[in-house]
Amino acid sequence: MNIKNVENWEKAVIMILNFDGWELEPTDTMERYDAIGYTPKGHKCVMEMKFRNKYYDTKLIEKSKYDYLMSLNDEIVKLYFVADPKGNYLFWLNDIDMSDIDGSQNVYAPRTSFWGQGHKNKEVYMLKENLASIININDKDEKRLWDDYFNRKK
Repeated sequence: MNIKNVENWEKAVIMILNFDGWELEPTDTMERYDAIGYTPKGHKCVMEMKFRNKYYDTKLIEKSKYDYLMSLNDEIVKLYFVADPKGNYLFWLNDIDMSDIDGSQNVYAPRTSFWGQGHKNKEVYMLKENLASIININDKDEKRLWDDYFNRKK
């Protein structure tokens, strides 16, 4: 997946949510979150988005990203959206009790999503799926929304 594809996926998610009463706009690519705007209930919000080619039963968020989002004004709703081959997950970070998380972990991961700058150890949180508002789960017996896309990328 390249940066242009990710930007297009982000815009598509924003457009779909806006059809459902959200008022979101994409942010500059150098911003520390991907969308800013308002929830359907009119609360100011920011949203970080990740699009994964593989399914994992926990959803990784970098601790530094989480800490930055949580440092924003308390009145701002902080959201984390993850799309993977199994489904789409929306975490309302303000509502997650981090004592439910098994602390942070270190993983050896790419320095950045793009720009090929090698790998480094990163401190991350592993969010369990049950902490998310699951927008949609793809049924294994029916054609999944993302199948064609991910199969082309294999």
